Amino acid sequence: MTEHPTSHEGRQPLAARPQERARPRQRETLPAATAAIPNPAVPGQGPAAAEQTVPADGGQAAIRREGDRLRFVGAATRRIARGMDLDEIVLGLCRASVPTFSDAILVYLRDPLPVGDERPVSPFVLRLRRTDRLRLTTEESETAPEGERLRLPVTDPQAGLLPAADLCEVRTGGALAEVLRGVRPVFGDSAAARVAVPELLGAGRTVPTGHRAILAPLRGRRRVIGAAVFLRGPERAPFEAGDLLVAAQLATHTALGIDKAMLYGREAYIADELQRTMLPDSLPQPTGVRLASRYLPAAETARVGGDWYDAIPLPGSRVALVVGDVMGHSMTSAAIMGQLRTTAQTLAGLDLPPQEVLHHLDEQAQRLGSDRMATCLYAVYDPVAHRITVANAGHPPPVLLHLGGRAEVLRVPPGAPIGVGGVDFEAVELDAPAGATLLLYTDGLVESRLRDVWTGIELLRERLAATARLTGPDHSPPLEALCDDVLDMLGPGDRDDDIALLAARFDGIAPSDVAYWFLDPEDAAPGRARRLARRALGRWGLDHLADEVELLVSEVVTNAVRYAERPVTLRLLRTDILRCEVGDDAPQLPRQRRARETDEGGRGLFLVNRMARRWGATRLSTGKVVWFEMAVPAS
Repeated sequence: MTEHPTSHEGRQPLAARPQERARPRQRETLPAATAAIPNPAVPGQGPAAAEQTVPADGGQAAIRREGDRLRFVGAATRRIARGMDLDEIVLGLCRASVPTFSDAILVYLRDPLPVGDERPVSPFVLRLRRTDRLRLTTEESETAPEGERLRLPVTDPQAGLLPAADLCEVRTGGALAEVLRGVRPVFGDSAAARVAVPELLGAGRTVPTGHRAILAPLRGRRRVIGAAVFLRGPERAPFEAGDLLVAAQLATHTALGIDKAMLYGREAYIADELQRTMLPDSLPQPTGVRLASRYLPAAETARVGGDWYDAIPLPGSRVALVVGDVMGHSMTSAAIMGQLRTTAQTLAGLDLPPQEVLHHLDEQAQRLGSDRMATCLYAVYDPVAHRITVANAGHPPPVLLHLGGRAEVLRVPPGAPIGVGGVDFEAVELDAPAGATLLLYTDGLVESRLRDVWTGIELLRERLAATARLTGPDHSPPLEALCDDVLDMLGPGDRDDDIALLAARFDGIAPSDVAYWFLDPEDAAPGRARRLARRALGRWGLDHLADEVELLVSEVVTNAVRYAERPVTLRLLRTDILRCEVGDDAPQLPRQRRARETDEGGRGLFLVNRMARRWGATRLSTGKVVWFEMAVPAS
């Protein structure tokens, strides 16, 4: 039977060509993929053609070949489906196809790839994503321009370079666009592909002489996302009609996998951004305390959750430390967490006691829904008094690591979770010695399928004590390293929940570095404040700051006594910076404004803004505090 090079009707099956079968092969082959199985959907593949292509051994051989083909397609699609991201799916297609089905493959994808329900845009661009095992003769490879050759990882010393462009613009109404709009792959020597393939590879380029090709559209949901070109060399049997069905199956499963990978990637990106925006970008650096934090999601498949932590500077150099856990691992949990965290920041700005903050958070959770449950621990550290006030709402208790290496679980009232309603929260005040480290965490750190909460808390306490003993009795372990060491206690199977971790190292402020006065709200108060401030600066050896500090203290105290009815407080704190705080009982916060040339006042905050390192004002339940900071030069 004569073989026609441009026709696929009546080709002799590979099994009926002993001279082909006797040739030694260096690759795994798929005889079924090259057998001519009639397909009524392909022109010339009807019953008449079936009579011409059935081999001499009858229908049993055809059935076996069809079974081989089905097994290959099943194995190939499973390999493609194992990929979770774009590169894994494309690699799965290449490794499943080469060399079993084809000698080489080129995979083009849209650039950029559409995601979700984005409307397709025309014309669009295809980018060559991957090529595998393209074997060309040296003479053929040398015809390609140097800058447009693809270097391929092949071991054959005769392997060459394929002349293919990296980008291809698919023009509306062009031959390539018409082929890609179709559902089925086409042979490379068909009328449509003779024009479409050179358009895909680049101007003036086509399939090398003697090679056979199949051009398969990669169609996702209602749109084209790319194209795949399967190639066979001249030493191998040409593609048959049944191979179009194989190529169609490979292309379909690849396109669907890419579509799902893009959707998953977008959801993962949204989840990461949502979680990132709901957690602090960076922790503040309040006076008298150092902070470090960690956050770990439960798993890659659950990137968002309800765990959160926060550190909020408060008036008087205090800082609020917050850790909470909303029930669940979903977008809903993350959204509720974001609302509760925002509410906690607002309540902290009002300087409410910790138990009052939890009470208002409980009311907010009830307004969000009947099943919005969360646990929360809210603590306020005062570096001047070396005390910490803690209120708890059903959260695991904090652990305090002392300077000598002793770790203790703080005895705080457990309280009911936020969202229960009608529950009173209780606060307890504890010592916070200098050099100690307070560890706040969510239950994901201490609870898992392998242990209960209290067993995990005891393991955490022992781990902290062991780490401190290695550091020595006179030194505290580095804060960042301590957080990493705590997370290292997690073993296989211990990551059942999100983990939020907040560590606070209490440095405190020594009494000798604090100066505190009460000033009666009278006209003489600014002058007295200047004298007191200069005297304190002289005691601290900061006389070079006296003129500037006197001026700013005078301006802030003048504003305070203008509206105050009770004594005004003036406090100076010396650490690595100099901080001045002026408190009064008037709730109105000052606002900087531009004074006119004829105004006698209104320039106080302008001077503070220009001369101070930082400044601000915070409303309290009893009034407000205006503060500013000055840099202290290193001695």
